[in-house]
Amino acid sequence: MNVASERLHARLRRQVRVRRKVLGTVARPRLCVFRSAKHIYAQIIEDVTGKTLISASTVVSEVVDADASTGNIAAAKAVGAAIAKKALANNINQVVFDRNGFLYHGRVKALADAAREAGLSF
Repeated sequence: MNVASERLHARLRRQVRVRRKVLGTVARPRLCVFRSAKHIYAQIIEDVTGKTLISASTVVSEVVDADASTGNIAAAKAVGAAIAKKALANNINQVVFDRNGFLYHGRVKALADAAREAGLSF
């Protein structure tokens, strides 16, 4: 195995371990974060029906400017604020945070902090 596949395998093991404990309900849906090298994505998912209620990412031009970088902490903060704004508009105040196997630092932490500052509670 090469280094990239070992990292992916380790993240998937962490993801399974976290998902055993985290479940999104109707009252408290799950805020799931995915981070790639160029973009960051966030979804609010209700696991009982398996539906995505709200999503935001750096791919959408309304979240991040076209000339701005999409793979940095500032972009993650913008996505966190956008997902919180959409959630509050849909009467979702509390969520369960799912870091999706990623370590809680850097862009993942910035997204979570920005969502909290915008009014979403975990």
